[in-house]
Amino acid sequence: MTSTILRPFGPTKLQLSPLGLGCWQFSNGKGLIGKFWPVLQGSIINDIVKTSYEGGINWFDTAEIYGNGQSEQLLARALRETLPADAPVYIATKWWPLFRTASSIGSTINERSRLLEGRTIDLHQVHQPFSLSSVSSEMKEMAKLAAAGKIQHVGVSNFSAKQMREADRVLREHGLRLASNQVKYSLLDRRIEQNGILETAKELGCAIIAFSPLEQGILSGKFHYDPSLIKAISGPRKWSPPFQARSMNRSRPLIDLLEQIAVSYDATVTQVALNWLIHAHGETVFAIPGASKIHHAEQNVKAMRFRLTADELSEINEVSRFAVSR
Repeated sequence: MTSTILRPFGPTKLQLSPLGLGCWQFSNGKGLIGKFWPVLQGSIINDIVKTSYEGGINWFDTAEIYGNGQSEQLLARALRETLPADAPVYIATKWWPLFRTASSIGSTINERSRLLEGRTIDLHQVHQPFSLSSVSSEMKEMAKLAAAGKIQHVGVSNFSAKQMREADRVLREHGLRLASNQVKYSLLDRRIEQNGILETAKELGCAIIAFSPLEQGILSGKFHYDPSLIKAISGPRKWSPPFQARSMNRSRPLIDLLEQIAVSYDATVTQVALNWLIHAHGETVFAIPGASKIHHAEQNVKAMRFRLTADELSEINEVSRFAVSR
């Protein structure tokens, strides 16, 4: 495993790599959102996990809704088949709340553990804020699981600043803290900087986990250099706003700047975009780029092997603001 500078994960004692591996792509084409990505062969998943770990990534983010448990199962298998049994890796997963009450957090945890082959659930997250129960009820159920040793830490995803504060307040009553909020964040989607989420995370001392940190691949630059690649995308991704001509034109100056900076680091546009994300706000923001090919995993880990200067972070920040989707 390549040595990576680890950082404290929010208020927890976990020391994690700035990048984790997002495992939505391991959905095996199952379930409503699993069809967003092509089905990957088990050998490809194994290689992606192994490459990520050997490159310095020490945690993996999955979820119940990713292929109705397929992602959890395939991740666990890949970890078992490719890494030493004592490899120091950490698992984050999520409970799906829609049309459910908080009681299902406890009633589904054994299934999470089963699919993850009994591995420790280091972070259990409420996947989004829409359920039939209150934030308070959900956090109380999470606290019960932590007390029983079934999970280690509690996080949320897609929660507002107000909901984050409520979650942390309830967890404090049980001797816990809110570890993280997983939200969409990238150089092309900076809403958390305006809606109080990032500010609240810093105030509470909790981590931000940025999902879709490359805006579904737009920030790789490859679609700007070869627009025909957009037509070749399978699944609904090609119809999302960032891939439309107007958005592509607006983001082109940002891609050009990232390319210019990348040259001095012998890096790629992707790596500079990820490097900005994990350094622009101190140690608050972690990111979970996914990978559907081995070279994606190789790209990801190399993003942790350099550090942009303060001037570069600032310049990217300014140019990005003109490229952000409106």
